[in-house]
Amino acid sequence: MRNLACKKKLYDFLPHWEPQEIQTCRTRERYELEPCDPGTIERNVRQLLADKVSGNLVGLWLLIPEHLRLGTWDLLLGWSRRSGQYVEPRLALQLVHEAAVCVTRLRDRRALSQKGFELANGLHVVASDVAVHYLLNAHTVAEAQALQIALGKIRSTFGHFKGRLLAADPHRIRSYSKRQARRHQLSPATKPAKCAQTFFLLDTETHQPICFTLSSSSQSVTQATPELLRMGQEILRPTDGPPPLVMADSQHYAAELIDYVAHQTPFELLVPMPNQEKLIRQWKAIPEEKFVHRWAGLSIAKTLYHPVHTERGPYYQVVQRCGEKPDQYHYKGFLATADRDELKDLTENFPDRWHVEEFFNIHQPLGWNRAGTLNLNIRYGQMSMALLAQAALFQLRQKLPQPQANWSAKAFARDFLKALEGDIRVVRDTIVVTYYNAPNPQHLASHYQNLPEKLCKEGVDPRIPWLYNFKLDFRFK
Repeated sequence: MRNLACKKKLYDFLPHWEPQEIQTCRTRERYELEPCDPGTIERNVRQLLADKVSGNLVGLWLLIPEHLRLGTWDLLLGWSRRSGQYVEPRLALQLVHEAAVCVTRLRDRRALSQKGFELANGLHVVASDVAVHYLLNAHTVAEAQALQIALGKIRSTFGHFKGRLLAADPHRIRSYSKRQARRHQLSPATKPAKCAQTFFLLDTETHQPICFTLSSSSQSVTQATPELLRMGQEILRPTDGPPPLVMADSQHYAAELIDYVAHQTPFELLVPMPNQEKLIRQWKAIPEEKFVHRWAGLSIAKTLYHPVHTERGPYYQVVQRCGEKPDQYHYKGFLATADRDELKDLTENFPDRWHVEEFFNIHQPLGWNRAGTLNLNIRYGQMSMALLAQAALFQLRQKLPQPQANWSAKAFARDFLKALEGDIRVVRDTIVVTYYNAPNPQHLASHYQNLPEKLCKEGVDPRIPWLYNFKLDFRFK
C-alpha cells in the first residue's frame, strides 16, 4: 500500500515540523515527502495552470463561486491559524472537496489526481491520509465548533435558516476504531457495535443543518443536547418574535434537559412522552370534557403537568387521542415547555421533524456515515469540513434545474461533479473552465458564464485567493 501511495502521488506535507520529527516520520511510514513551502506550492500550481488540465473532475470547479460567496477561504484561514500562502488551509480545502465528491475510501483517493481536483484546492498534488491526520489532530474541538458557528452566522444572513422550527436528533455512526468503547445497537437486526455519536440541529423549514456536536459513544442525549443548543443559540441569536420551537424524539424526555431548555435557553421544547404503562393509565384517566374533538378520530387534551424529578415547572402535557369509540382509543402524549397551539404543533410542526431523517438519507455520504476513528479532534474537524461542503453544495443546487437539484449527495457527486468532462486553462488573469458534456448548458451558462461580472454585481471579490488571485470563468460547449 505504501508503494502504491507513492506511485499515485499521495504525498505527505510536512511544512512546519522540526528536522528530527521529519526523520522519525520518514523512518516509520516511508512515505514520499513533497516540499510544500509557499514558493514551491505557488510555482507548481502556476505551472499546472500553464500546462492546462483536462479531466472529468472539473465539475468540482462549479463550487468555487459558492466558496467565494460563502467566504469559505476566510473560514479555513481562521480555523487553520495560518495565512493563505501556507499549505494548511489548502489541505483543509481538500477535505471540503473530498466531502463534496463523497470520497471515503483509499481507492477513491488514488483516482483524484491529474483531473483538476488538486488544482481546485490550490495544490499541485493530492495529500495523503497521514498529512491530513496531522493537520486535523493539531486542531481542537473548540476550534471546530467556532468554525461551525461562523459558518452558521454567514448562512443565516443568506436566509438558509428560518430559525422558527428546529429538529434536534442524535445520529450514530458506525466506527471501526480499535479503541475500547461503549457499543450501541444501531438497528434491531444488527449486533451492538462501536459508534461515534453525533447530534444535529436542523431547520425543518429549509431542511438545512445549523450545527452538530460530536461525542464519545458513552455520552447521553441529555448531556450532549445543551451544548448543541448553545451553538444553535449563538448562530440564530433569537431575540425578536416568538421563541423558536425545538422538536425532539423520546430520547430527549428527561427532567434535567426539560428544565434546562425551559429556563436557560431562548427555545421552547416539544418532545414525545414515552409509552409507559403508568403514563397510559394517566392519559386514560383524563376527564372526557378535557378532550377537544378536532375531527373524526382525533381529540386533543392539554393539561398542566409536573414531570417526576423536575426542579421547575409545571409544564404542559398534550395528549392526542385517536379513535371514535372508547374500545378503539389509543393515546400519544407530548410534553411542551410553553403554552402553544397544540393542534398546529401536532398536525403540522411535529411531523416536519422527520425532515432530519431525510437529511441523513440524502447527505450522510458527505462524511457522516462512517467513522474510522474516535479521536474527537480528527472527527470534529473532518465533519465540520463536510458541513462546509454541504453549504456550498446547497448554494450550487439552487442554481441547477431538476432533477440534478434534488439528487442525493452520492448521486450528485457521481453523476455531476465527477462526470463533467472539460479542461482548465489560463487566459490573461482568468482561469477558464470549459465543459463539453454539461447538462442543460444554457441554464448553467446563465449563472456561471461571465462570472467575474456577476460576482462584482453581488459585491463579491471575483479573485480566488488560494489560486493567487486569478479570476474564474466558465464556458459551455
